[in-house]
Amino acid sequence: MADFDLASLSPGQQEALQQYTAFTNQEPKDAVPLLERSQWNVQIAITKFFDGEGPDPVAEAQAQQQRAQADVPRPAGRHENLQESFYAPTGRPPRRDRTEPAPRIVPQPSTTYSVPWLFSLIFAPFQLGWKLFASLFRPIYYILSFLPQSLRPRAVSNSITRGLRNTNGRKMLLPRDSAARFRREFEEEYGSPAGGSPALPWFEGGFAQAQDLAKKELKFLLVVLMSPEHDDTAPFARDVLLGPEVAAFLCDPASNMVLWGGNVLDSEAYIVSQEYNCTKFPFSVLISLTPKEGTTRMGIIKRLAGATTPAAYLSGLRSAMDKYSPDLEGLRAERVAQETSRSLRTEQDSAYERSLARDRERARQKREAAAAAAEAEQRGRERAERAAEQDRKRQLWRRWRVTTIAPEPPAGEADVVRLALKMPEETGAGRVIRRFAGNTTVEELYAFVECYGVLQARAGGGEDESELDDKGAPEGYEHAYGFRLTSLLPREVFEPARDKTLRETIGKSGNLIVEGVFDAEEDADGVVEGEQQAS
Repeated sequence: MADFDLASLSPGQQEALQQYTAFTNQEPKDAVPLLERSQWNVQIAITKFFDGEGPDPVAEAQAQQQRAQADVPRPAGRHENLQESFYAPTGRPPRRDRTEPAPRIVPQPSTTYSVPWLFSLIFAPFQLGWKLFASLFRPIYYILSFLPQSLRPRAVSNSITRGLRNTNGRKMLLPRDSAARFRREFEEEYGSPAGGSPALPWFEGGFAQAQDLAKKELKFLLVVLMSPEHDDTAPFARDVLLGPEVAAFLCDPASNMVLWGGNVLDSEAYIVSQEYNCTKFPFSVLISLTPKEGTTRMGIIKRLAGATTPAAYLSGLRSAMDKYSPDLEGLRAERVAQETSRSLRTEQDSAYERSLARDRERARQKREAAAAAAEAEQRGRERAERAAEQDRKRQLWRRWRVTTIAPEPPAGEADVVRLALKMPEETGAGRVIRRFAGNTTVEELYAFVECYGVLQARAGGGEDESELDDKGAPEGYEHAYGFRLTSLLPREVFEPARDKTLRETIGKSGNLIVEGVFDAEEDADGVVEGEQQAS
């Protein structure tokens, strides 16, 4: 690719280029085209760089929209003056006029209220007078009913409407039920389409619902109104609607059509016939969305009234649909582009939220790990401090306890117990032989073994007796011996009891072994630390 000037980029584009190159280590000459294809979105460009570039749905939808708009026949600009208009040829190509609006009809449910009998009695004379007035002027209403609807007074139209709706003998139903009844009566009266085609896809719902569906899905709405009392209704239904070509066209999903039918003996269909100026039965009207006249405007693009042939009926529908199909195709492409862009933004937002959630989870785990490490360090310091304090108190206790140990009795004394003690190897004392008084307690023997090192230091002059603590045992300290004295054969453990003497427990002589035991506090701390590391 040829070299380019980075100064030609905007500040935002230069910032996006720096972010992209810092993350991907790609050359700027190769990064700029990718960023341009990604609309200078750094996240999209990075995704394309690592995952590869696939077809861009937004670009495809925009291209389809441009192709659809390019196919729309646009009227050429025309300049003329008054003089040229007199000599202009009459064979001018037809132009598309503004379509007639298609009103949305929602029939209001008729509500009746019961009048109290007292008011009925009071207004009975007025009701009798109104009936007499209506009977006298009924011929006038009948004569005015032959006038066109635009010239007909609204009071007369409403009176005729009420007369038709109340005298046809059909039960008033909801719009959905009326549509279902029309479909059932049509299939029972005229049968199925010829040539093995499926049944006509009549929309089972109200007229307003059918119009809303056609507007939402950008389809054509074909409204068919029939009167059972008309002579052309049966031939139109059997030969035109149920004909092979027309039925196949109406049933084809590619036609993009919503088919709605109604019997003018029903209230909703009659109102539709009045609003759409139905002058002859059978009556068909094709309705479509007209984007060039308004994005939400529904217009009447074709009327087909009276008896016709299947070819003429189908040709009329196709010519009108071909005229407005490019507009709908362009609107469909625009909607597809909008939906694709919206889904892409939603996917990007969800990916950003997931990435943010992962970062938050990592930060939380990092904080928890740091807190756990700090807590473990604090526990270690506290345990070391407790161990140091315990060792200091143990040393103070030994300094005090060594002063309370009775000296070794002479060999000629009668009540003497002679013991041979095998000390632990780490002390280096080996085998110690000593005499004790017979009334010496077992706990005193334990104190001798505990303070043996201090006694040796005193005997060798390594420790100054003036430095010994003579103030008593450390306050709040309960000494626990970390060893036990046992005999060889048979093996027996002698606990440090204060109420038992050596004479009673061991006898005149004996061989004892000093066995070390674990400190209960240190053992418990080790177990707790092991459980925390395992978790």
